[in-house]
Amino acid sequence: MLGSMRIGGLVGVGLVVALVGCGGDGAAGSGSGTEGSSGVPSTTTGSPPTGEASTTSASDSDSGTTMVAADSSSGGMPPASSSGAGESSSSGGEEEGAFMSCYEDVFVNGFPGINYDGLDLPIGSHCLGTNFQDIDDVERVVFLGDSVTVGTPPTLVGDYYRNILADALADRFVLSFGSNKGLWQAPDVFNGTSVVMESGDFASCAEWGARTDDLLEGGNQIENCYPEETRDLRTLTIVTMGGNDLARIAQESGEGAPPSVSWDLAASAVDHMRNSAVWMKDPQNFPNGHFVVFANIFEFTDGTGLVESCNLSGLAGFEPLDSLGDALLVIGWMEDQYARIAQETNSDLIFMFEEFLGRGFLYDDPTAPGYRGPGGENWFDLTCIHPTPTGHGAIADMFLATVAE
Repeated sequence: MLGSMRIGGLVGVGLVVALVGCGGDGAAGSGSGTEGSSGVPSTTTGSPPTGEASTTSASDSDSGTTMVAADSSSGGMPPASSSGAGESSSSGGEEEGAFMSCYEDVFVNGFPGINYDGLDLPIGSHCLGTNFQDIDDVERVVFLGDSVTVGTPPTLVGDYYRNILADALADRFVLSFGSNKGLWQAPDVFNGTSVVMESGDFASCAEWGARTDDLLEGGNQIENCYPEETRDLRTLTIVTMGGNDLARIAQESGEGAPPSVSWDLAASAVDHMRNSAVWMKDPQNFPNGHFVVFANIFEFTDGTGLVESCNLSGLAGFEPLDSLGDALLVIGWMEDQYARIAQETNSDLIFMFEEFLGRGFLYDDPTAPGYRGPGGENWFDLTCIHPTPTGHGAIADMFLATVAE
């Protein structure tokens, strides 16, 4: 298979690994859920979901099913173990809040995502993320997460959001890359990481195929990137994580698993993300301050759940979903929970889901819930699940705007 799909040496190998590994269980990220052996606390997963999700909150459309309802907790879907269960992120019939004012006129068919205004999140004036933290005097920058953060072919190294953002942060906080900048920026296509983990004031423990349990457990990204001798430094951490968890849910659904399986996987993924954020924001671990900014989870179907809209979705491990309503409600619930994690831990969230919505493979379909109007653009590359150079640039802009305000 590798031979028949080879596309120019290492780039071809990297592309195949990106397609097969990052879209599913992960060739490099373990996602094993085994406990770490270090002093870093392991994640504990709460009780399972209360039952199968109702699909009453998802409305049918010509191109599939609306991504999520405005009330993310309707339909009996939140797992019993999760924070905020039974509560709503929706502002209901109340006056429009700061979040919805950012997106009210963006989508032709009305905003198809989660309305976070019920959580009363502080929204940045840029409308690209929240504004919980005043980020200053940063001495060290750490990148955690998955292949979106590592970077993948066919996008060139200089176009990875991680490298664009790191350059901007070096200028903003007067940081140094040391002597290994080029190796730190480049991906190791055999191991799915950056070639070197550290370069000067920057570190990256992100890994292709990583899932949320690879932060504190399986992949030990937190243990590896925060050795004891660095924890007195005032640190900024940038994270993209959850896309491979979502891909696994989609794959299980496509293979006929009942909705309860999707909810179990979603609950576990959210618990791991929440526990990781709690650990990173604990002042006992970082006595001089730790700023955390993470992205919510994008998807490439523009709110339809039609994974086959990407021509190579089968190669990436996706099968058409039999129950679009359940799958889309799970996505909506996870986005809601990511917002709650930012609120609970005084971290910041960038709106990657919202900014990529309508910029997937159905960007030019007027019936898609995420349709933004004529003249749009696809921000996902041929692998289905990774950004184009334009998409990477947008992610860098989102993170930088959130850090800067």
